[in-house]
Amino acid sequence: MVAPGMTANGVADTGVRGARVADFQNPDSQNPDSQNPGAQTPNAQTPGAQTPGAQIPDTEILVADPRWHGLVPQVARLVRRAHSAAGGGAEAVVLDRDRSVKRLNARYRGRNKPTNVLTFENGPTPAAGVGACLGSIVVALETVRREARAAGRPASHHLAHLVVHGALHLHGHDHHAAGAARRMEMREALILRRLGLPNPWKSRSIQR
Repeated sequence: MVAPGMTANGVADTGVRGARVADFQNPDSQNPDSQNPGAQTPNAQTPGAQTPGAQIPDTEILVADPRWHGLVPQVARLVRRAHSAAGGGAEAVVLDRDRSVKRLNARYRGRNKPTNVLTFENGPTPAAGVGACLGSIVVALETVRREARAAGRPASHHLAHLVVHGALHLHGHDHHAAGAARRMEMREALILRRLGLPNPWKSRSIQR
């Protein structure tokens, strides 16, 4: 899943130490204390940077909870398309459950509650860049399902958005400041539009 020695922004229990975590939160979620974004690791590349002709490594889509298959048809295909559209870079995208993500959130962020998505970043490496494995992404099933229902959107749309969001974190985007958050929102909307999905920010039912 995730090689030992990574600094992190969120995946299963890997034995990683010194984790740094980025997530995405919907204020409609029932997790009131989980809206603060995590930090990005210092080696993150320039947001949106691309290397012409770079080959993005194959990403493993791990469906750790089989209920994902019932929630989202062809879930692995959707995740792979969303991840690729956002520039790829993840070694693995793990579709897990709230209980597992809660454990990770407590360990790496000191928050003993589930969250929708966590993104682990690789540690510093001179070879890091597009075409390298920049980290891994983990998504929590029950939280995604609950947030999608609250926002009145299909779970597949919300999942695609979260995968895109996590991949953009791996490429150096963040939402700590208003300007950066707006740029990230616009990038997410553009990528989702290319996938044929609506702008999740248009109704402003999801906010940072």
